[in-house]
Amino acid sequence: MTTAAGTGRALAAIRPSERQLAWQAMEFYGFVHFGMNTMTDREWGEGHDDPALFDPAGLDADQWMAALKSAGMTGVILTCKHHDGFCLWPSDVTSYSVASSPWRDGRGDVVAEVADAARRHGLRFGIYLSPWDRTEASYGSGTAYDDFYVAQLTELLTRYGPVFSVWLDGANGEGPHGKRQFYDWERYYAVVRELQPDAVISVCGPDVRWCGNEAGQTRPDEWSVVPRALQDAERTADRSQRADDGTFARLVRSDDRDLGSRAALAGHEDDLVWYPAEVNTSIRPGWFHHPAEDTQVRSPDELFTIYLRSVGGNSCFLLNVPPARDGLLRDADVAVLDQLGRRIRDFRARGVEATETVSYGTPGGPGPLTTVTLAFPRPQLVEAVVLGEDIAQGQRIEHLVVRGHRDGRWTPLVEADSVGHQRILTFPPTEADTVRVEVNRSRDTPVLARVTAIGAAS
Repeated sequence: MTTAAGTGRALAAIRPSERQLAWQAMEFYGFVHFGMNTMTDREWGEGHDDPALFDPAGLDADQWMAALKSAGMTGVILTCKHHDGFCLWPSDVTSYSVASSPWRDGRGDVVAEVADAARRHGLRFGIYLSPWDRTEASYGSGTAYDDFYVAQLTELLTRYGPVFSVWLDGANGEGPHGKRQFYDWERYYAVVRELQPDAVISVCGPDVRWCGNEAGQTRPDEWSVVPRALQDAERTADRSQRADDGTFARLVRSDDRDLGSRAALAGHEDDLVWYPAEVNTSIRPGWFHHPAEDTQVRSPDELFTIYLRSVGGNSCFLLNVPPARDGLLRDADVAVLDQLGRRIRDFRARGVEATETVSYGTPGGPGPLTTVTLAFPRPQLVEAVVLGEDIAQGQRIEHLVVRGHRDGRWTPLVEADSVGHQRILTFPPTEADTVRVEVNRSRDTPVLARVTAIGAAS
C-alpha cells in the first residue's frame, strides 16, 4: 500500500531535463510575428499572395532586438513561416519565399538577419514553423508533406546557429471539409533532437506546455509535474485556434484550472511527466501588426501584472511584439517595452537586505516542515516575497504561508500552494522587521533556492 509520504516522494522524484532547466531560467522572451500577413493586414493569410507584396524597405532587426532587450527579455522566437506558407528565408523546397520578393533584390533572408541581430544583443534565438501550410500543394497528402516540412525544419535548424526553442503551433482553420494532414510529430521531434539537442520543443511538443489561452491569463497555482496525456500534440491542436475570428486571442477557459495538485494527479501517479508551462500573449490585440491597432498597445502596468503572474507563477512569459509593414517596430510598442523593463528592474532592485535563518521541522509534527526567516536591520515597508525551489530536485512545496512581524506580533501576509522555479507573492504594503516563510505541506523535504523580500515602491 502506497502511503501519502511515499506518493509525495514519487511526485518529487520527477525531474526536468537539462534543456528544460535552461529554458525555465530564461523566464521572459519575445515572439516576433512578421511576414506576408504584415503586408496584407491579415492575421491568417490564405496563401498564394503575390511575393511582390513583401518589401519591408526599412527592416531593422537590430531595432527589434534592442526593444526586446530593453524590456528585460532573454530571447526571441521568429515566425519563420506562418499558416499562409510564405517563408522568411530562401527555402530550397519552395519558391514561395523572400527569394521571390523584391526585398533585398531577392537575396534577403529575414531569419538570418534576426538570428544575427539576436546574437549581437545577447538574446537566444528560436524558430516558429507552422505545421499548417495553405500554399504547399502536398499539404494533406500525408508522408509527402511530412517530407516537405522536415526539409524546411532541417534548413532552419542547420543554417542559423543555436536554437533554444522550436515552437510548433496547433492552429488549423481548414474546417470540416478542408485538407487534413496527420502530422508525424514523432518524426519532427526526432529531427529537432538530432540537429538541436539543446532546444525545447514547445506547445505541440514534449518539453514546454501551452498555458491554454493567448490572453496572458495564469492559473492560481502552476505545477510542472502533470499527467503524460497533456503532452499529446493532437489534444493541444484540438484546443488551439480553429478560425480567424479575432476572439481566440482573448479567450480564457474556466476548465483545467488545476493540473498538478496531488488531488488532480490521483490515479495518474504511474504516468507523469515534467511538462512546465509557458504563458503567451501579444502586446496588441492581434499577433501581426495592423495599423488600426496602433492605439491599442497594452500598457506597461498590464504587462507588468502578466509578468508577475507568469514569471512569478512557475511559468515563462512569451510576449509578442509585431513589426509594421516597413519592417520597424512602432514607437508606441518600443516605449511600452522600455517602461516595462524599467518596472521589472526596479522591482528586482527593491530586494531588502536581511539576515536569513532556516530551520527544519519534523514531518507530521506540530510545526512547519521548513521555516525561512528574514530579519531586517530596521523595520521595512514590504509588498512582496520572491521564492524559488531548486527544481533540479523536483517541485516539492504544496503549501506555504508568509507572515510579517512587527511590535511583537506575527501577521499572515499571503499564502500559496505551488512554488516551482519562481513564485512572486504580492500583498498590500506592510511594515515589518521580520518576514517568515513557513512551508506546511511538501512532497519531499523542501529545497528553497532563494527567498527575497521586496520593499514597497517609494
